[in-house]
Amino acid sequence: MVFEMVKVAVKALDNKKAEDIRVLKIDDITSLADYFVICTGTSNTHIKALADECEYQLGQAGYDILHREGRDSGEWILLDYKDIIIHVYNKQTREFYDLEHFWKDGAQIDITEILGDEK
Repeated sequence: MVFEMVKVAVKALDNKKAEDIRVLKIDDITSLADYFVICTGTSNTHIKALADECEYQLGQAGYDILHREGRDSGEWILLDYKDIIIHVYNKQTREFYDLEHFWKDGAQIDITEILGDEK
């Protein structure tokens, strides 16, 4: 069920043209969440559109958000669904926080199977 949430989020982000979508499986190294979904938006408006689409699609699939942060900053938005946390950044903020490096002990998931024929 948790990975189904990841699939919905990845497809939503891809449909809105998110850049460099990554999925990290972190359940073996932290109790914070099972997965991080990380992507880059090209502008403040794009970042908000990505987060909105993700939230909408996950809501349509029956998943309730627990918490959101950063909506007013324009540089990043975090969507917390307990089991997955979605990080939408602009390029500079993503490079600064470098979650992929910080959580390098997590397993990087290949999203090509999630996207299937869409890519």
